[in-house]
Amino acid sequence: MGTQENEQAGVTGRRTLLGAAVLGAGGAVLGLAGTARAADARHGGGGGGGLKSLPKPTIIGHRGASGYRPEHTLGSYQLALDLGADIVEAGDLVPTRDGHLVCRHEPEIGGTTDVADHPEFADRKKTTSLDGVATTGWFTEDFTLAELKTLRATERIPANRPHNTLYDGRSEIPTFEEVLKWQAEQTRGRGKQVWIYPELKHPTYFRKLGLGLEERVAKVLHKHGRDRRDSPVILQSFEPTSIQRLNKLVDNPLVVLLSGATTRPWDFVETGDPRTVADLVKPAGLREIASYAQGIGPTLDLVIPKDAGGNLTTPTTLVSDAHKVGLLLHPYTMRNENPFLPANFRKGTDADAYGDVFGAYRTYFATGIDGVFTDNPDTGLLAREDFVNS
Repeated sequence: MGTQENEQAGVTGRRTLLGAAVLGAGGAVLGLAGTARAADARHGGGGGGGLKSLPKPTIIGHRGASGYRPEHTLGSYQLALDLGADIVEAGDLVPTRDGHLVCRHEPEIGGTTDVADHPEFADRKKTTSLDGVATTGWFTEDFTLAELKTLRATERIPANRPHNTLYDGRSEIPTFEEVLKWQAEQTRGRGKQVWIYPELKHPTYFRKLGLGLEERVAKVLHKHGRDRRDSPVILQSFEPTSIQRLNKLVDNPLVVLLSGATTRPWDFVETGDPRTVADLVKPAGLREIASYAQGIGPTLDLVIPKDAGGNLTTPTTLVSDAHKVGLLLHPYTMRNENPFLPANFRKGTDADAYGDVFGAYRTYFATGIDGVFTDNPDTGLLAREDFVNS
């Protein structure tokens, strides 16, 4: 997820810090069991199955544990579980030329694979309009699955996370089917249900190419028996009409992602719908979303805006407004490094040092959000433990 996030990169340095000790292959993290019980007691979760079985605030491993491994690899997903994430965002789903679904942050793969090092694919490089933005690189829709399997994943923001480049070249691009099989294996091996949270990327763009995502996702989920209301697979998209289409194809929990307040979902642009995200987060917009989805995934700035200096200001009414119509809120994205934190939670002069991320978590959790996407699940779990036991 996070195509429309304000991603900052290009600054060197990073301090590697795992905020929780990992205990064994089962993936238990110090304090997690107590945390989950405290969260359940406080928020009424647990025992009911489905979304209600998840502790709150729910800690969602953003593209796995992408603070420590190249994102959208089985290694990143595995580490997120080992660090104790409640859900793994296993899959930003994009199609191949032959119709398979694979997991990449974007259809453009020049920044997340070694494709540029493959001379046999040099002629595939092109410039295309991706949701109205001229984008140059290599695109999944121009490759067969067999061709993509010859590539290896690389760190997307090496300037911010040079330590992650240690793992460049070690992982294939996983398919959605492989992720679902991995999910089942992990569930059996750990003795507890593993949840995933895939996103459908650029649905309108791919539909125009004859590679509709929703039908493909529904077919794979049905094949694996994970298209039901209580299935541990939450589906998300930045395009409301994509979620509406999914609502007719599957019974899975559905979430509408929301970018900056002044932006318009690309499907709205294509269909001439004049509404912006600011309209969708008004009570009327939230009521409409609640008619076909179970939650929203807003950018954190929609929960607490920042001032011109990047400092947090006063929370909006979004949390209470969404809860009034029965919607969960899973905002994105918490990261430990200074450039990604609100200015008033940065520490020191090293731009990529870890800041006061626990203070930032505490401030966001206090708004009543139901969970959060994080690149550092271990840090999120410790922050939750602090919060629910405070």
